[in-house]
Amino acid sequence: MAEWQTERTARDARLAAGKVFAKGKMVAPADVTKLLEAVIRTGDRVCLEGDNQKQADFLAEALVKVDVARIHDLHIVQSGIVLPAHVDLFEKGIAKKLDFSYSGPQGGAIARALNAGKIELGAIHTYIELFARYFVDLTPHVALTVARAADHDGNLYMGPNTEDSPSVIEATAFKSGIVIAQVNEVVDKLPRVDVAGDRVDFVVVTPKPFYVEPLFTRDPANITETQILAAMMAIKGIYAEYGIKRLNHGIGYNTAAIELLLPTFAEKLGLKGKIATHWALNPHPTLIPAIESGWVKQIHSFGSEVGMDAYMRARPDIYFTGRDGSMSSNRMYCQVAGLYATDLFIGSTLQIDLQGNSSTVTTDRIAGFGGAPNMGSDPHGRRHPSDPWLKAGREATDGDQRLMRGRKLVVQLVETFSEKMVPVFVEKLDSLELAKTFKLELAPVMIYGDDVTHIISEEGMANLLLCRTPEEREQAIRGIAGFTEVGRKRDHAMVAKLRARKIIQRPEDLGINPLDAQRGLLAAQSIKDLMHWSGNLYAPPSKFRNW
Repeated sequence: MAEWQTERTARDARLAAGKVFAKGKMVAPADVTKLLEAVIRTGDRVCLEGDNQKQADFLAEALVKVDVARIHDLHIVQSGIVLPAHVDLFEKGIAKKLDFSYSGPQGGAIARALNAGKIELGAIHTYIELFARYFVDLTPHVALTVARAADHDGNLYMGPNTEDSPSVIEATAFKSGIVIAQVNEVVDKLPRVDVAGDRVDFVVVTPKPFYVEPLFTRDPANITETQILAAMMAIKGIYAEYGIKRLNHGIGYNTAAIELLLPTFAEKLGLKGKIATHWALNPHPTLIPAIESGWVKQIHSFGSEVGMDAYMRARPDIYFTGRDGSMSSNRMYCQVAGLYATDLFIGSTLQIDLQGNSSTVTTDRIAGFGGAPNMGSDPHGRRHPSDPWLKAGREATDGDQRLMRGRKLVVQLVETFSEKMVPVFVEKLDSLELAKTFKLELAPVMIYGDDVTHIISEEGMANLLLCRTPEEREQAIRGIAGFTEVGRKRDHAMVAKLRARKIIQRPEDLGINPLDAQRGLLAAQSIKDLMHWSGNLYAPPSKFRNW
């Protein structure tokens, strides 16, 4: 006779072992490593939240201290490998296999650990892809999560940084897993309940607040005139041309430049109300001037940003906020919104090849992709029309217009050379060599070329929708690749023909004088300016204060 309660029976045993170290659900910080040794089993799938912003840093450090003779060969399934402790798990043999989405500052360490055979890599996922697998074949046995506060029943309050937590906890709690939360404090009554207490098994109040990375703060003082020129081309050549109202931005200085040009350059073009009104976007401080100038109607966010709490609380018409007044974020919801409900994604990358494939994975750095592949893809499941979507669809096809489907605009905004004069345009992506070295079945490509509609560099803009052959596509890319080796190998005659067909457009073709690309066009010149634009509601992190 089949046994249908094995998972619940196993969960009961884990809970019973863990409760030895708890009073109700509360666990003292000094007992957390013992708790983890009691509830985790060798080979378990563990999600250590763990995304690219907030971090369950105390639980991460506690997990590193477990007895490797008792707990080893864990399978880590988490979106962000960000803290040194995350890599230490593999260095010590506590963890063996890794499925993740983003690594950021640990990109070099992961590459070294892979090279040393310390990590068995499952896959580098997109966010939605990894969240989806939590509910299919990567369901965590144990989730280590993080919240601002809990009450005595284990209800959790996330504040603006809800982020991945609902997806992680839902998958774990409803499939007989164990959920442990670190919180900054326990209170009698929470401002609001973001996660119900019946999904949380243990709570620990940590000695200091959890770590949050100010990942989306870009100091306007660091924006260059080259980036301003490219931003001007994006606004005039794409935003105005297609009438882009619903969009998502990457987090680079080049897209920050666009945000700071809306109240100035775009205002002079008469584009207010016609572009950039509805966003799927984290609370970028560089968007404050556009919000205060009446450009932005609505923003839904993946997560929060350090220093923006009071500003978002004071702008509920713009941000999604809870009954307590604080912003509500949700990475799953916002990723889906960015995939299906926006008409444009614009971001950057480290390498682009001759067909427009791009990757942030290089031979010595495995940074992961985060949400870019979801934002930067054309969703074939979309069925609702919009003017930008239909216009892009018409440009992409010569076929039967009655059955034509639209296209999401996916734009790569790059400089021909990145830091240390490393060319962005390459004949072959490094990720192909890396896949060969580590015997990966799938080369880590961030955005596939067939999803990319436009590429903008300081030399010009290539509209790949209008290309009709692979040769045209290659020359369109070479034609804006500047003095890189890729650019120097262009067919000048063919590039001239592509320019005549407006597949390639130079700044002057768009009526932009490069000499006008000056920092004076930015609505804010510094972090201090952003603070003033916000009415001093924005409280910049100390690392960005130089006054």
